[in-house]
Amino acid sequence: MPFHVEIGGGINHARAFNLSLDELRRQVLEPWLTGRRVELGEREWQPAESSLRILEGRHLDSPDLSFGQGWANAERSAEDVTKRLLTETKPPKLPDAFVVEAELPEATVAEMLSGQQAQPVPLGDVERRLDGRDPEVAAVILITERRS
Repeated sequence: MPFHVEIGGGINHARAFNLSLDELRRQVLEPWLTGRRVELGEREWQPAESSLRILEGRHLDSPDLSFGQGWANAERSAEDVTKRLLTETKPPKLPDAFVVEAELPEATVAEMLSGQQAQPVPLGDVERRLDGRDPEVAAVILITERRS
């Protein structure tokens, strides 16, 4: 059965209808459980500042969603499963993170990468892989200059 989601904060809210369990986990539950922003309805929602409601019920067709009646129709034909899904869903494993203070950061980087296949990566790509919880990311290492 599909899922219908509502995220709200103050007077604002966003809704999504007919999500599969996989879509719900990837787009809503995993970011919510790790405290990351959830993108829904052309907005970004912070879990600490928002409320979440998940309904499980029949697929809603276009007539069910027209004239802004989608959520009312979902509430009439679906069960609130928010607590159950939040309890059952395991948060994704986050990569380990390390800060290394070094007197010569460039030398430390060179030593760490010696013998490895390494390439520079734009910071935006790194952010997307971390935000998307890329399962291939095992660790993030930040090397800073040691200040005496």
